[in-house]
This record gives sequence, structure tokens and C-alpha cells, in this order.
Amino acid sequence: MVSQRNRRKTIKAIGCRERVSFPDFEVIGVKAKIDSGAQTSSIHAFRPRFSQRDDGEWVSFEIHPRRRSRKDAIRVSAKVFTHRWIRSSNGKRELRPVIVTKMSLGSEVFEAEMTLTNRHLMAYRMILGRSAMRGRFTIDPGKSYLFGE
Repeated sequence: MVSQRNRRKTIKAIGCRERVSFPDFEVIGVKAKIDSGAQTSSIHAFRPRFSQRDDGEWVSFEIHPRRRSRKDAIRVSAKVFTHRWIRSSNGKRELRPVIVTKMSLGSEVFEAEMTLTNRHLMAYRMILGRSAMRGRFTIDPGKSYLFGE
């Protein structure tokens, strides 16, 4: 008989910065700041375009995987899950579209909610928030890129 203790999922340590990929969008290696203060993950959505389809609202946007570079921009589309008021780090509230997509970090592949916003003035194109990390990762704040740069 296997004890309950042995059935628990292994929780992996991640650094304060990691590279996150998006299999649904075929986007690899976006640098993300790991932010336990943020509930929801967020990504820089450049040139968003909203449209209505039979199954609801959709958004297409560009992802720029590398900071300060538009050369490798990738246009992707996703169904808008909802819109949510988010308070940014500067204290301003903003109504943002929320999508649900697959993320991969290390060997973990999982679905997570992600808000779309303009992060062009921010140091990182993406924030990985608590809800995506819950039950999967713990943060080692003294380390970075534990799964490779």
C-alpha cells in the first residue's frame, strides 16, 4: 500500500527569473519575472486586435520573445476568457483581457490564465503569477534560470 505522503506531486524550485514557453503559440523562451505578489500571469501583447466570432470574443496580438527586439515578433490568436480589473505595480487599475493557454517551464506543461497588457517599459515581457505556480513551483529568490538561460 502506497502512503499518502508518497502520492504527493513533486514541487520544483524555480528562480526569480525563468524562461517560459507557449506550446499553443509555438513561442519558446520568453524571459519571465517570477512574481509571487501578482495573482495572475501577464504578458506583453503588442498591437492587439479584437474580433467577434461565433464562439465569442477573440484577440490576436504580437508576442516579442526578446526584449528590445521586434524582429522576431510572432502574431498569435486566442479566445478571450474574460476581462478583469488588475492593479499594476504602479497602483493604477486597468481592465485587461484574460486568455487561457498552455505554458511550459522546465518539464512542466500546464494551462494558466494570462492577462494581456502593454509592458514595453518594463524590464520583462512576462510576469509569472501565483495562480500559475500554485502546486507546481516554489521560488528560490537567490537563483535565476534554473532550467537554463
